[in-house]
Amino acid sequence: MISLAGRDILHAWGKFLFTGIGLGLLIGVTLTMAGVYRGMVDDAQVLLDNSGADLWVVQQDTLGPYAESSSLYDDVYRSIRGMDGVARAANVTYLTMQVRRTGALAQREVRAMVVGIAPDGPGHPGWPGFLVAGRHLTRGHYEAVADVASGFSLGDQLQIRRNLFTVVGLTRRMVSSGGDPMVFIPLKDAQEAQFLKDNDAIVRQRARTAANPALNRPNVPGLLDAVLASQTTNPSVNAVLVQLDPGAEAEAVAEPIRRWKRFTVYTRAQMQEILIAKLIATSARQIAMFLVILAIVSAAVVAFIIYTLTLGKIREIAVLKLIGTRNRTIAAMILKQSVALGAIGFIVGKIAATFWAPVFPKYVLLVPGDALRGFAAVMVICVVASLVAIRAALRVDPAEAIGG
Repeated sequence: MISLAGRDILHAWGKFLFTGIGLGLLIGVTLTMAGVYRGMVDDAQVLLDNSGADLWVVQQDTLGPYAESSSLYDDVYRSIRGMDGVARAANVTYLTMQVRRTGALAQREVRAMVVGIAPDGPGHPGWPGFLVAGRHLTRGHYEAVADVASGFSLGDQLQIRRNLFTVVGLTRRMVSSGGDPMVFIPLKDAQEAQFLKDNDAIVRQRARTAANPALNRPNVPGLLDAVLASQTTNPSVNAVLVQLDPGAEAEAVAEPIRRWKRFTVYTRAQMQEILIAKLIATSARQIAMFLVILAIVSAAVVAFIIYTLTLGKIREIAVLKLIGTRNRTIAAMILKQSVALGAIGFIVGKIAATFWAPVFPKYVLLVPGDALRGFAAVMVICVVASLVAIRAALRVDPAEAIGG
């Protein structure tokens, strides 16, 4: 009967092959959806690894700096740097925005996460871990290091708010939790881009401040000048990234900062939980729903195809019954055809997913474990889907072989 199943496949090999290819493309989409979720989780992990931090100090009662907005004064890091167990502490800002390339080349807009890093040098928290071209930031203003996924090149002029930045270095796999490429600029420039108001708003705010009688009291000289000066400064950052001394316990260092400095502090495990369980939770559920729908559709397709192929050879099945072939043998033949169809579909799907995954705008991570689980699921679906065709085959009357 093994040869009988094979001969039946060879008899209609074109239909069988094209059906397997169609099923394979559907399976490829399913594997890709799983890869999209894996890529989102990997982006979150890469974001934490690239920060170089063991602790994240953020505004009290917030999930900052990635899941919520957070604002701290930029002198906070000094007091944290002197605490026991702290090796390094550095300010950082994060701002997701449209970054536009200007100049002689064709203009290009990219959704990117602009990261403001302190002028401490490579190896400090917040700095890109490695470069694939160019150099790190060496000046305090108007230089940028961009991820290659942004499409920017060395020497490109980028407009961030009202300032122009020159790309002096390129890095790789420096992305936000949403997969947006990172652009690193000096901290002062990033503070200006994120917190400073535009010129017209500053002029209007100064007019309101100057018209306030409470600020023009003669017994408080210089009060108006101090307020006006504060409107052109931006002493805020989104977080303080902390690296610990070797052997220091993260929670033991975090607790005094929470208690005495009155800030919220997250360890790496807690920040990973925020990114995965809160920030990408909705997307994960949506992808899970797509996977369930695709599995149901795949089962329906296999069941329909096998059932159609079975109905197309009712007379042959009746002849087999007439000559004494057992029902178990006929059922095994249909089951093997269904499994063969699933195997062809999985091979085509795996190849298709591998080839088109790099073309996706978001990172797609195809892991061997998902492929093995996908293969097992396809086999189970094919076995279950063949039951409908087997039931129809077993109900065939052997007399149909004579009556036909």
